Amino acid sequence: MTINVVIGDRTYRIKIEPTDEEVVRRTLRTINDKIIEYKTQFAGRDMQDYVAMVLLWYATQALGGQATGLSAPALEVLTRIEQQLDKAL
Repeated sequence: MTINVVIGDRTYRIKIEPTDEEVVRRTLRTINDKIIEYKTQFAGRDMQDYVAMVLLWYATQALGGQATGLSAPALEVLTRIEQQLDKAL
């Protein structure tokens, strides 16, 4: 299935398994909430900075031994999103 996702101020069209939709949407909500949090803490930065900060935060959470609750396919989707972000920059 193909869905449109918004990260920061950009929309991306990605393919996911229907069983992963809830996890992907929950993850996107966490990411966007964290972007808003960083925008209030670090005023004057651009969206790329906020997205980079959130990606670092998210990766640190995963490496710190805290469970992310993501399945392997969901992690693959996040990797594809990151690759699309890299291409866009």
